[in-house]
Amino acid sequence: MSLNADIAAATKISEEELAKYVVDATKGVFNTMAMMDPKAEYPLREPINRFKCSITGMVGFAGTYSGVISVHCPVGLALKITSNMLGMACDEVNDDLNDAIGEIANMLGGSVKQVLSKGGMDVKLSIPTVISGEDYTVNSLSDSDCVVIPFNNEGEKFLVGLVLKKDH
Repeated sequence: MSLNADIAAATKISEEELAKYVVDATKGVFNTMAMMDPKAEYPLREPINRFKCSITGMVGFAGTYSGVISVHCPVGLALKITSNMLGMACDEVNDDLNDAIGEIANMLGGSVKQVLSKGGMDVKLSIPTVISGEDYTVNSLSDSDCVVIPFNNEGEKFLVGLVLKKDH
C-alpha cells in the first residue's frame, strides 16, 4: 500500500493540514462514539501543557510517521463521554473511564492513521496510555510538526493534540 500522494511528497505537514486532520477525526469520533458534537476553537491562543483535575488519553504512531495523538479533558466531561459511550451513568474515575478515554484516543489515532497512509500498512499505533490526576504536565520533547486544537462541547472545553514527524 502506498501513502497518500500529497502527504508522501511532503517532508513537513503544514499546521493547517494537521489541524484539519485533528478536527475531522475528533468530530467523527465524538459524534459516533459519544453522541457529542464538539466545536473546534482553533487556533490555540497559547500552549497548554499543565492540566488540573483532568484525564489524558494518548496513542503513539510508529513507522513512516512517528508521533503521538492525545486528548485532554476535565474529569467532569470525561464522565459524560464515558456515560454516553456505555449507555449508563459513570460518576467516578474508574477503569470504565480510563477505558473510554483510551478508546477515544485509539480511535483518533486510527482516524489520523487512515489519512497518513492508504491501507494503514506503513504506520503502526501503540496501545492507548491514560493519565489522570489533580495536577500534571504533559510535554512533547520533539521538534516535530505539532498542533493542539481546543474544542468546546456545550460549554465544556477539551484539547486534542497531534505531534507528528515523518521518518525518512
